[in-house]
Amino acid sequence: MVAATNTTNTQFGSTANAGSTDKVSTQAATGANKDMFTKLLVAQIQNQDPLSPQDPTAYVNQLSQLSQTEALQNLAQTTTASASMLQSLQTLAMGGQVGSDVTVATSTLKLDGGKVSGSVQLNGLSAGTSLILTGTDGKQHTIDLGPGSGAQSFTIDPDALGLAPGSYSIQAKPSDGSSPTVEVAARLNSVRVNGTSVVLQVAGVGEVDPSSVTGFNGKTGS
Repeated sequence: MVAATNTTNTQFGSTANAGSTDKVSTQAATGANKDMFTKLLVAQIQNQDPLSPQDPTAYVNQLSQLSQTEALQNLAQTTTASASMLQSLQTLAMGGQVGSDVTVATSTLKLDGGKVSGSVQLNGLSAGTSLILTGTDGKQHTIDLGPGSGAQSFTIDPDALGLAPGSYSIQAKPSDGSSPTVEVAARLNSVRVNGTSVVLQVAGVGEVDPSSVTGFNGKTGS
C-alpha cells in the first residue's frame, strides 16, 4: 500500500509540475481560468485510485467541485444571455417612444431660443425657491419661483431673460437648503446603443441615460 501511495503521489506531482511550467497571463479571460481549473481537477482524478484514495472523502469532494464549476459556467452563460436579451428589449421599448414628449431629470440645458418647461420636485414646503442657470462663462441667472411644495412648475423664456443660446447648468435652491431634482419636459429624438448601454438623445438636454427619464407624456402633432 505504501508503494502504491508513492506511485500515485509521483504521478500527480508530475502533472502538477508540468502544469506549473505553463505561463499563465494575469490578463487571462475568466472562461480560460475556469477551463484550466477543470483540466487540473480532471487530471488529479485520473491520477489517483478512486477505489482506495488517501482521504475517503477526497474523491467525492473533487467530483462535487467539478459539478459546481460546471454549474457556475452554465450560470454565467445564462446570465450573459439574459442581460443581452434585456438590453435588446429595452432598446426596442425606448425606440418605440422616439418622438414622444418625455420628462427628464437633468442638471444641464441647451437653450436655442425656445421656451423650456419643467418642474422642481421639492422635498417639502418651501418659503421660496430659486432656479439658478449658470452659463459656460460662469454668469448666473436666477429665476424666483416663489413659495410652494411638491412639484413646482416653471417656464424658462430665453428671450425675456436675455439668455443667449448655449449650454447651461441648472439647479434649484429652496429655502430649506435641500437639493431637489429638476425635471425638464422635452422631445425624445433618438435612441442608440453605445457598447453595452442604451443612450437617449433628448432635445434641449443632450444624451442621457434611460434612468434619467421620469415620465413619458405621449406624442403630439408636429
